[in-house]
Order: sequence, then structure tokens, then C-alpha cells
Amino acid sequence: MNITGKTRVFFVLANPVAQVRAPELFNHVFARFGVNATLVPVQVPADCLVNFVRSSLASPNVGGLLLSIPYKGAVLDLLDECDTAGRIAGAVNAVRRAADGRLQGALFDGVGFMGCLAQYGIACRDKRVLIIGAGGAASAIAVALAEGGAAEVAHFDPVPGKAAALANRLASFGISQARAAMSSDAEGYELIINASPLGLDSSDAMPVCVEHIQQGAAVVDILMKNQPTPLVRRARERGLTAVPGFEMLIQQTPAYLDFFGYADAADELRRDATTLRRVIYPQALLAA
Repeated sequence: MNITGKTRVFFVLANPVAQVRAPELFNHVFARFGVNATLVPVQVPADCLVNFVRSSLASPNVGGLLLSIPYKGAVLDLLDECDTAGRIAGAVNAVRRAADGRLQGALFDGVGFMGCLAQYGIACRDKRVLIIGAGGAASAIAVALAEGGAAEVAHFDPVPGKAAALANRLASFGISQARAAMSSDAEGYELIINASPLGLDSSDAMPVCVEHIQQGAAVVDILMKNQPTPLVRRARERGLTAVPGFEMLIQQTPAYLDFFGYADAADELRRDATTLRRVIYPQALLAA
């Protein structure tokens, strides 16, 4: 990679940031398609976020921002425009400055998640779904699942009131399938999703009790670190379909590229994302 004064720079903001995998993926894409751009991970303290977003996007050679944990819902008030998915979920994971200076945000987690389900042949229509977490990614996934015909989308979050607040927000947009779960008990659910930080650290508790997951159910752990997570490993040991979060990132990469003006690369990756899987999947999971 040859970075010059003409290189278009993108940042992915998170706190912590060590777990993000987007730089590996996007810098591979930029190199493959001959794009003079780079994606740099930045750990931004919460009290610096607003100033960082404003000042970085004021720079003409900054192409835009990607947002990860815990900032997907933290920049909405800075935006002049937001796509429908972002407005409903109350979160965005991409921000750009338009030619007229307006800040525009979009949320692609839902698109990525549904693409992940399709890649692994996991159905959501008429299914009861439990999502652990009620943050930005969980919100986006809930919206996409409801639009995909899920019968019920229940959220559990250990922060008191957070799951209920999300369910109420989604209901206000006409998403009647959303509700707050009273516990993380996975019994009776047909699709279980970990959209929480549980699993980023090896000492974390399990998001759900795997032994309570019924046979025939599927598990998706959207974490980008420590894959396969204990949740994925134990679910597979029980014979369940259990998939890591890498595919969700891969499936939304074309949407990011379109958003930032790289339509040709986006179209090519929609046709064949095999090279992205080789970049981001551990060999053991790639063969699984």
C-alpha cells in the first residue's frame, strides 16, 4: 500500500477498536481494485467522539466514517440525513459528507445479516427469534428480520429498560413483532443471535445457555473477535447450525462501497465474495 497526499482516507471508530476486522477487508478491496484509499481503525474516547466526527469529515481527503461498538447510535444528532433503516433502528454504521457539506448516515447491518442468513441457508420467516443485545446492530437486525417475516423478535439486554426501549421504538415504526424478553433463556426460540459484546473477552459469561436451545434451531454470533466464540463452538458440539459474524460484514461490504462511491467494486463483490472470505475467515471456519 502506497499512501500519498492523494490517498482517500476512511476511519472506523470504536472503543475498544482491537476487535474490528473491517480494515483487513476494505484495504484488501482497495488494493484489489486499484483504489487509492485506506481504512484506518481509531479508538476514540466517548467524550471526544463528536469533535472527532466533525473535524475529520471537514477534511477534503477523508472519504467517510464507519462506526462500530459502541458508537452506532451516538452520532444521529450530527446528521443532516439518515436512511430509513437508520431512522427506525436509531443507529448508523456509515457516515459521509455530501458535496454540499451535509452529513449523511446509513445503516447496513440489517442488509449484511440477511445476506449472512441466505449464505448459510437459515430461514427467518415465521420463526421465533431471540436477540441478545439492544444496541445499534441488534436494532438493525431486528428491523431486517421483521421485514423478512419473522413471527417474533425478542430482545434481552442486561441493562435495565434498554430492551423495552428498543421494542417500543420499533413498535412506533409499525414493527409489531418486537418485544422485550424477561431473560436470556433461549428455550422455544428457533433463531438465536448474539448481538452483544459478550464473548469479546475470554472471561465473559455465555450470552445464552446452549443446553436450552432446541434441536433444529440456528445460532449466529455477530462478534468479529475470538471466532469461533464459545457460543458458536458449544452450539456446533450440540449439532446446531452456528455461524460467526464474519459473513455479516462480508455481505454488507458492497453496500458500504456503493455508499462511498465505489459502485464497480461493489457490483463485482456481489457477484463473487470468495476472496473476502479468504481474507477474514480463519482456515478452520472457512472449511467448516
